[in-house]
Amino acid sequence: METCSQSSLAPGLNSVSAPSRHSCEELMLTYNEGEPFSGTVGRTLEDSVQAYPDVVLPPKGTPNVVFVILDDVGYAQIGCFGSDIETPNFDRLAEEGLRYRSFHTTAMCSPTRACLLTGRNQHTTGMGGIADNATGFPGFDGRINKDTGFISEVLRDNGFATMAVGKWHLAPREETDLASSRKRWPLGRGFERFYGFMGAEANQYAPDLVSDNHFVEQPFAAEDGYHLTEDLAGRAIEFINDLRNVTVDKPFFLYFAPGACHAPHQAPRAYIDRYAGKFDMGWDEWRAATHQRQLDLGILPAGTELTPRPEWIQEWATLPEEEKRAYARMMEVYAGFLTHTDHHVGRVFDHLETIGELDNTIVVVMSDNGASPEGDKHGAFNSVAWYNGVPLTLDAVLPNVDLLGSAESHGHYPYGWAHAGNTPFQRWKRECHEGGVADPLIVHWPAGTNGTGEVRTQYLHVIDIMPTVLDALGIEMPTVLEGVPQKPIEGKSLLESFSVPETSQQRTTQYYELLGCRAIYHEGWKAVAYHPMRGQLYVPGIDPDIAFDDDRWELYHVAEDFSESNDLAASHPQKLREMVDRWWAEAGAHGALPLHSSRP
Repeated sequence: METCSQSSLAPGLNSVSAPSRHSCEELMLTYNEGEPFSGTVGRTLEDSVQAYPDVVLPPKGTPNVVFVILDDVGYAQIGCFGSDIETPNFDRLAEEGLRYRSFHTTAMCSPTRACLLTGRNQHTTGMGGIADNATGFPGFDGRINKDTGFISEVLRDNGFATMAVGKWHLAPREETDLASSRKRWPLGRGFERFYGFMGAEANQYAPDLVSDNHFVEQPFAAEDGYHLTEDLAGRAIEFINDLRNVTVDKPFFLYFAPGACHAPHQAPRAYIDRYAGKFDMGWDEWRAATHQRQLDLGILPAGTELTPRPEWIQEWATLPEEEKRAYARMMEVYAGFLTHTDHHVGRVFDHLETIGELDNTIVVVMSDNGASPEGDKHGAFNSVAWYNGVPLTLDAVLPNVDLLGSAESHGHYPYGWAHAGNTPFQRWKRECHEGGVADPLIVHWPAGTNGTGEVRTQYLHVIDIMPTVLDALGIEMPTVLEGVPQKPIEGKSLLESFSVPETSQQRTTQYYELLGCRAIYHEGWKAVAYHPMRGQLYVPGIDPDIAFDDDRWELYHVAEDFSESNDLAASHPQKLREMVDRWWAEAGAHGALPLHSSRP
C-alpha cells in the first residue's frame, strides 16, 4: 500500500512541527478512535464503504526524548557541577549542552518524579510526600489520577514509543504487590515497556524486579557479577534495539531512573577502590575545595559565599582516627557508586551515538533531591535498621568497614558528607532550604540548543520540564486525555533559554512544602522554615512536637545571596510577612494543606 508522505524536519530550533494524522483521503476514509465510524455499512461489501481508525505519525526526524533521573545526588556531586568524583559521561553531555544553576525540585523522590512526569506541582498530583506514606488528604493521598496526565501518555498518543526503566515509586504501597491493581504501574500510565522496581530503593545485588506488569527473577546472581545499574542500562539499550529492529523512524521516550545513588550504596569493589584515600581530608576540606571549583567553573555566581558548617555536624579535625577512616571509606563507596552509574548510563548514550541518534535526542539529566542525610551522624552499615526503629550507631559500622559497598552491606554515609555534597548550601534532602531543593540539571540537544558548555541562570522548577519538552516537540497538552478532562499544566515552557542565554523567560514564583518544611520563592526572594521530623531531628535540643506556628521563618535575597548565607528576617520583617502570606496563598491554591509531618 502506498504510504502517506511526511513533512521533513528542518534543522535548528523550533523546527519540529506538530504530529499529524495518517490521512490519505484518496486511499481511505479515516476517523479518530472513540469517534463514530465514518464509513458506510451496507448489506454487502459492494454497497459498503470502509474506514480505518486514524494513526498518529510524528513528522519524520522528530527528536527522541530521554529523561535520566539520578537519586539522592547532591548539587555538588557531579563533576561538571564542581565535584572531583569522576563522571565523564555526564560531564561530556554538559560540555556539549547546557547546565542550569538554578534548577529546583521538591526535596524528595516521589513528589519530584510526579512533577517531572505531569508538569504539575506535587500536591496537585496527590503526591505531597512519598508514595509509601500517603495520608488521607487530597494533596497527600499518593494517587495520581487520570485527570493528571503523564508526558508518557501524551507522547504515546502522538506516535512515540514509550519505555520506562528503573525506579517507579509512584504508586501507593498497597498497589505494589502481586495481587494489586496495576493501573498506577508504568504500563497503566502511558508506558508501553517497563523494567525496574516499584519502591523507593533496591538492593543493587538482589532487587525485586518487575518486567512490564509482572514480577521476575533477576537474570543471574551477585556471585556471578550481577549489579542492578548494569542490568537496567542493558535493558534500556534492548528496548531501543527492539524498536529500531522494526522501524527506524518512530521516535521514542525513554524514562531512565536507575535508583542510584540512593542507599544502599553498593558498587563493584574496583570502582570503590579507585577512590582509596581520596576523601581522607574529610568533609570540611572537601567542601571548601568544591566551593572553589564551583566558582572557577562559573556554576556559582561570583562572590557566592560558602554557608558555614552547623555546630551539630562534627568538625572533621576533632574526630578519632578510626571514625575518620570509616567515614572516608563510606564516601569512597558513594563515589565509586556514582562513577559506576555514570559509566553504565553512558553506555546508553554511547549506543545512541553509535546508531546516529544522540544529536537528535533531547536528553535531560537531573537529580530528584539534594544529597541524603539518612545515614545520620555516624553513617550506616545497614541503613534499613532506622526504618525498623533501630538507632544507627557507630558500633554497627566500625567492625564492618571492609564490607561496605558489598552485597553483605546496606550502607549509607554520615550526614557530614551529605552536607558537603550540597555545597555551597545549607541542609539536605527532605527539607526546603536550597540543600534540599537545588539540584543539578543538564540538557543535551545539539539540534536544538545554542551555546555548548554554557551555564544558564534562569530560575526553574521540575514542573517546567514537561511543558518545555512538549514545546520543543511542537505538541500541545490536550485538555482531554483518554476521555478525561485534564487539570491545567502548572509548569511553563522555558524553551527560549535553550537558545537565548539571557532570556527573561523564567519562573518568578514557586512554593515548597515537604514533611512540614516549607518555603516560597518570589522574584528573587526566598522565605523558608524548617520543621523537625520525629526520628531524625539532627539539631540537638529541638522539640519534635513544636507547633507549626512556632517554626522560625528565615528570609534570603537569593538574587544576591545565592547560597542562603545571610538571613534578613530580622532586618526585613515586612518583606518576610509578605512572603509568608504568599506561601499560605500558594499552598492553599495547590492543595498543600493541612500542614502535617509524617515519618517517610
